[in-house]
Amino acid sequence: MRVLRTPDSRFADLPGYPFAPHYVEVDGLRMHYLDEGPEDAAPVLLLHGEPTWSYLYRKMIPALVDAGHRVVAPDLVGFGRSDKPSDRSDYTYQRHVDWTAAFLAALGLERITLFCQDWGGLIGLRLVAEHGARFDRVVAANTFLPTGDQDPGPAFRKWQAWSQAAPSFEAGRIVARACKTEVPPEVQRAYDAPFPDESFQAGARQFPLLVPTRPDDPASAPNRAAWMALRRWRKPFLTAFSDSDPITRGGDELLRALIPGCAGQPHTTIADASHFLQEDRGEAVAEVVAAFIARTRA
Repeated sequence: MRVLRTPDSRFADLPGYPFAPHYVEVDGLRMHYLDEGPEDAAPVLLLHGEPTWSYLYRKMIPALVDAGHRVVAPDLVGFGRSDKPSDRSDYTYQRHVDWTAAFLAALGLERITLFCQDWGGLIGLRLVAEHGARFDRVVAANTFLPTGDQDPGPAFRKWQAWSQAAPSFEAGRIVARACKTEVPPEVQRAYDAPFPDESFQAGARQFPLLVPTRPDDPASAPNRAAWMALRRWRKPFLTAFSDSDPITRGGDELLRALIPGCAGQPHTTIADASHFLQEDRGEAVAEVVAAFIARTRA
């Protein structure tokens, strides 16, 4: 496996991102993560999706730390400051789940509150199903856990097709188009920072093809098994979807209908936000997460 590593200089002086980098080795790959707040506090795990990285959580982290929480935000393999295998065949859904599970084990994370969005949910909900003892509660935002048994819808299929056909894959412009608020040029450049050129984008290009869209997809059976576990999940589970995301619209209703832990929780809709609600309304989302933890803490 040939592995690329984005030069540190690409991450210098990014707006609104004063956090110290941390690294851990997972299966021979270096994963980067942020680790803010008191070390002895139960962790809030923030999992990003496509094509973002932990920069997406810069508005949420200070509010969660101020509420007394330890906040851990990794960069998935292929993204951010984490190592980037250069061959698209190096990336599979199962490998992403395994890499992230190994990350949790390496840091010894327990009593986790998971916040997951986009691919953060496709990976994170698998982890909850397969390593449930590590997790105390879940907040799902603009995400889903597909098995390929239902059509993903025209908005996703359009994105999937575009992601493969586009001659350039500019993460900053992708994020900006999927936000309701204006994303300034310097913030767009921060989302571009992990990818000096196309050779660093194998993971980002491959991610849309890894979403199960047919019943015999390699991830279909593991995701069905995950759903069996989630249908028995009785720990607190909150949905906090935005009001303007065409990709995952309605996914919150499915989660609430199938997961027992959703019963009686103060599910919310984040107003004036699109797919990347952390960028649009990060501070408001952090308040929802902090309030949920306070409400459900034993």
